[in-house]
Amino acid sequence: MEQKFTEETVLWVKHHTPKLMTFAITRPENYRFTAGQFARLGFREGEGYIWRAYSIVSAEYAEELIFFAVLIEGGAMSAYLNRLQENDAILLDKVAQGFFIPQRFPDGRDLIMLSTGSGIAPFLSILQQPEIWQRFETLALAHCVSYNNDLIFNQQIDKLSKHPLVGEFVAKLRFIGMTTREYDDQHLHFRLPESLRNGALSQAMNLPFEQTHSRFMICGNPNMVRDTFQALLDLGFTMHRNKLAGQIIMENGF
Repeated sequence: MEQKFTEETVLWVKHHTPKLMTFAITRPENYRFTAGQFARLGFREGEGYIWRAYSIVSAEYAEELIFFAVLIEGGAMSAYLNRLQENDAILLDKVAQGFFIPQRFPDGRDLIMLSTGSGIAPFLSILQQPEIWQRFETLALAHCVSYNNDLIFNQQIDKLSKHPLVGEFVAKLRFIGMTTREYDDQHLHFRLPESLRNGALSQAMNLPFEQTHSRFMICGNPNMVRDTFQALLDLGFTMHRNKLAGQIIMENGF
């Protein structure tokens, strides 16, 4: 086990709400990942270890690794993370994992990213990659949460316009915040599957969803992923597979 991970240092911790936190750790010089992949983080527990997977929020070229966690009451890993402080030690698996990357699509004009909760994390990494903006004509992101204060990345997304590498492309972005338990006139108030079926999301993004042009990435709560996938199937879209090109790839998050 000692050869499969490194021990990194926590650089900073920010608690946005009692359940939502972001934190950064040092990045080994030889650590490589593709935007959309996840890392395994861990702690020593007794004579063993506790490990969990977290999507990487950072850009591929970033000097630090940033993660977003939703703390789960009674969760073993959440208890460790809730106590996390600057300069603490954390374990990092040496190899990033996952195939939730837009490069899997061989074609497509519009990249549509659908997320709930911490499922937004891989998309925040993807949005910092210049080649993604250069490839697609439109990048559309929906983040569906319960309450307004759960939309903790709105400001970060707004700041993409000043990003030195992708700021020039930001006019291509359509970002839609969605809440299901709090209502106002600034956000959509549907679950993602419902917003696909009733056309509200396409209308809010001012973007027609079409088999020829639309490519969907889904990440978040497993129930949402399942239901959103089914909604897209009902609309005529298909799963993308290595030997059979389609319009949908998905990954469970929490």
